[in-house]
Amino acid sequence: MLQPHSRLLTLCALLGAALAGPSVQADTVAVAVAANFTAPMQEIAAAFTQDTGHTAELSFGATGKFYAQIAHGAPFGVLLAADATTPQKIAAEGLGEDASRFTYAIGQLVLWSRQPGYVDASGDVLRSGSWTHIAIANPKLAPYGAAAMQTLDKLGLTAAVLPRVVQGENIGQTYQFAASGNAQLGFVALSQVMQHGQLTAGSAWVVPAGLHAPIRQDAILLKGAEHNPAAKALLDYLRGDKARAIIRSYGYAF
Repeated sequence: MLQPHSRLLTLCALLGAALAGPSVQADTVAVAVAANFTAPMQEIAAAFTQDTGHTAELSFGATGKFYAQIAHGAPFGVLLAADATTPQKIAAEGLGEDASRFTYAIGQLVLWSRQPGYVDASGDVLRSGSWTHIAIANPKLAPYGAAAMQTLDKLGLTAAVLPRVVQGENIGQTYQFAASGNAQLGFVALSQVMQHGQLTAGSAWVVPAGLHAPIRQDAILLKGAEHNPAAKALLDYLRGDKARAIIRSYGYAF
């Protein structure tokens, strides 16, 4: 028989366990991330792990290619798309949870050169510059590429510019073409050339929003991850103040 002091210790231990509740087990989620969101998502993933204990395993690429992979059973738990259409399509096809969709960022398109002072504040370099190549992401796969082509159409420059286009498979490759100097200009995501509110290098013209459709970037929980605590925790985290501050520092809006 337990002595009175032993019974008291046992009761205290049971009470403490009850108050603590069930232990939270850290989990991992595979995340397909639009290439334009590479830098902010790397920061967010590190903060997410530090704050929650969960891990986000990140893959970066073109939204169109991720859709094809997801449709063929790729084991991603969350998609952070570069558009709103793809998550909507995924939900309609039963590949993701429709109720989980939300806009995590609104992207901004920029015309950028690695050369300081080369791109003017109005983008007139498109008409008057002596450049030979401009990098644009594949508009069929990358929403930033589609926005770039819409911009050229609005400016009446498509016919003049198209013969000099170097096409990137995604916005990440497009940036590399411009950053390497293989293309003197590139239509890229502001997040690729801006960090903590400052242009990191070169010169840029932020394309006015009225020249292209809004680049609304949506997230969605994918089929098979409905019971993954890391997947749901990540989507919640992206809505939080810390993640939003990081997203905003790379030039995105909400």
